[in-house]
Amino acid sequence: MSHRSDPVLEPDPVLDAPFGAEPEPDALIQAAMRWHFSPETGSPFWLRTAETFDFDPRRDVRTFADLARFPNVVNQFRDVRVQDLIPRGYGPDPDVVGVYESGGTTGAPKRVVILEDWMRRLVANSQDLSDRRGVPNGVGWLSVVPSGPHVFGEFVGRQARQRGSVRFTVDLDPRWVRKVLADGRPEEAERYAEHVIDQAGRILETQDIGVLVTTPPLLERLARRDDLVKLVNEHVRVISWGGAHMDADTRSILRDEVFPEIQIYGVYGSTMVLGAAHERLGLTADDPCVFDPYSPYISFEVVDPQTRRPVGYGERGQVIMHHISRNALLPNNLERDLATRIEPPPGQMGDSVADVGPVAVFDDEPLIEGVY
Repeated sequence: MSHRSDPVLEPDPVLDAPFGAEPEPDALIQAAMRWHFSPETGSPFWLRTAETFDFDPRRDVRTFADLARFPNVVNQFRDVRVQDLIPRGYGPDPDVVGVYESGGTTGAPKRVVILEDWMRRLVANSQDLSDRRGVPNGVGWLSVVPSGPHVFGEFVGRQARQRGSVRFTVDLDPRWVRKVLADGRPEEAERYAEHVIDQAGRILETQDIGVLVTTPPLLERLARRDDLVKLVNEHVRVISWGGAHMDADTRSILRDEVFPEIQIYGVYGSTMVLGAAHERLGLTADDPCVFDPYSPYISFEVVDPQTRRPVGYGERGQVIMHHISRNALLPNNLERDLATRIEPPPGQMGDSVADVGPVAVFDDEPLIEGVY
């Protein structure tokens, strides 16, 4: 993805604001509209797509509410040429971290391009939250998550390196698990999951692991093995889960009964927002699992799926996600998740969410989670 003729433009004080000095939401939205829809800086995809609009994003999209004017274009990301997703303002040699794909739970996967400036910002946010949680530096990490084409592995690897840690990995192929489940072969999915846990077990038996990162289905499977539970309780200090949903009862059992001395927290992410929301700090044992997105770059709304109007706080609805940054624009994406709408912290754009769970059918396709 190099040798393009686009000039590199000067940094934008809003889009390139340093971590910890995030811009006001409306200022970010307006700067992003100028960037993504100006011929000198916008991506070929958005400049081409804008020709079909009955509005001018640079003139008419100025606030969070205005994002509703955009059509949901994410299904086009299944087939679009990925070079067309990179804003021209990055110049002829954009610093591409990688091309990453959605999980494929609802048909052919969608693709996004993640650039280095966004990845650094995303990791900086995660590191700040880890510091506030007291996640230790310099301890071994074990990540039992997929690598490419999923971004989860790259993201975890960067976090571990920044904390001065050695990361051990067990890769997995969640699409194979979904395929055999869809084909009516659950016993094959069971064998595969056991194979993954066997590999994780050998690392836990022989290495000093202080942080475990995995998915809820695999964490539940690990919790069935008394020998591995004993090892985890003796050595691991933090468990971070993500990549699939965890219901409230399972979360309570794992936290209070299986791993009572270990800090356990969740991460709710989506490839199509190029990131994740982290479990809110300071929740009590009686609180639901609340996720706060990295505002204003990532934001959520919880709506009635028929009317697209917000449900009340404390009510269930379907999640709409938005991503707005220099790297990418992905507004108004109706996700495959249901959640409870939660009042956000002061200054956050959009909603927080809790008790996230999958819809049964999405885009006329049955949803199969499997292990990720």
